[in-house]
Amino acid sequence: MHEKVKLKRTMTPGQMEMIAIGGTIGSGLFMGATSTIKWTGPSVLLAYALVGLVLYGVMRALGELIYINPGTGSFADYGEKYIHPFAGYLTKWSNIFQFIIVGISDIIAMSQYLNYWWPNLQDWISGIIMIAILTLANIVSAKAYGRLEFWFAMIKVVTIIAMIILGLCVIVLGLGNNWHPVGISNLWTHGGFFTGGFMGFMFSLSVIAGSYQGIELLGITAGEAASPRKAIVKSVKSVIWRILIFYIGAIFVIVSIYPWNQLKAVGSPFVETFTKVGITGAAGIINFVVLTAALSGANSGIYSASRMLFKLSIDGQVPKVFSRLSKRVVPNVAVLTIAFWIFVGFALNSILSMVDANAKNIFVIVYSSSVLPGMVPWFIILLAELNYRRHNPQDLVNHPFKMPLYPAYNYFSLIALTIILVFMFFNPDTRVSVSVGVIFIFIIWLVYQLKERKKAVVK
Repeated sequence: MHEKVKLKRTMTPGQMEMIAIGGTIGSGLFMGATSTIKWTGPSVLLAYALVGLVLYGVMRALGELIYINPGTGSFADYGEKYIHPFAGYLTKWSNIFQFIIVGISDIIAMSQYLNYWWPNLQDWISGIIMIAILTLANIVSAKAYGRLEFWFAMIKVVTIIAMIILGLCVIVLGLGNNWHPVGISNLWTHGGFFTGGFMGFMFSLSVIAGSYQGIELLGITAGEAASPRKAIVKSVKSVIWRILIFYIGAIFVIVSIYPWNQLKAVGSPFVETFTKVGITGAAGIINFVVLTAALSGANSGIYSASRMLFKLSIDGQVPKVFSRLSKRVVPNVAVLTIAFWIFVGFALNSILSMVDANAKNIFVIVYSSSVLPGMVPWFIILLAELNYRRHNPQDLVNHPFKMPLYPAYNYFSLIALTIILVFMFFNPDTRVSVSVGVIFIFIIWLVYQLKERKKAVVK
């Protein structure tokens, strides 16, 4: 990175930890829990644990590499340095594509959540207001983004903890159920633990992998962390276990209190659980929480994608204007560009929805297509760490944060992620979206090849 073009290290370890938690626990947990449960029933608990175990390998590999070389968009650097220049190029564009798509979907979700309080508010007006607020937060400073994300994540975390505690009171003490403990028999009494069989279990893994996306956000914030080594070690050690507790704890409460096959009738399990124990206005509370969850997702999306665009500019792969820093040391041109594309996607969705009611199906496919590009950084991190270790054994002699069970853990995670992708092609619900992801990767490869040929001709 050019000495003149450096980002400011202003984020605290606490903010980085919350960013990693907040980036992963999106509105999917609050609104989409029932869709993962439908595939495989109560065994969804094992599915979340398995994907969590796979991604702990990714996070430990990332932690080991960042400890040695902390920088903005660091995992793209590792791909370029330890695998192939194309690996770094693909990682950067995959990250940008993923987070623009996620940003668009979160803005659409937010405009719908606001309708709960203001039913007459036009979706396009609320969408524009939200994009403007988030753009402003990202332009002010990395510290402002970190502070905002800290509180967004805190609201989600407090809600999930409250849900787990109240849920356990319903299960063990019978709170809200005339003091008759509900117990955990719902885990096996409605068609068994594995209700969807082997295929159902495997299909659920792809949906769950999508819900964990953003876990690698630490590899982007590292360039703006006040004490990156300390922050990375602390965050990686704690964040995966906290995420597992939040996900598995919340899902355990849901599938224990409610028969898994009746969840569609329940609506939001979070709203229903709070209502069950006598909390009036539960729907309003949860609507506020999912609104902040969507805000958090879009906020992280603008931050992450803008830093990757900044990185592409620094590396000479897009025009230099995108690495221009403001007086507050923020890549404001990159931030405004990402916000603009989120606005374009939101506007197109609004226009299509007015023209054709079936247009929402097109958007679901587009949104799902971010899953494969979102997995690209995980593959790159695991492969880069393998190659790094092979060629730099001297760096690991006194390294305090080595990847555990190397190289077996790398291969386990790589194979598991590959199997999840293969089953996405078998599943009719994910086949189109994963195919769109493959087309995106092919286009990036073509662009890269053309750029390389152009460079060779110039030389």
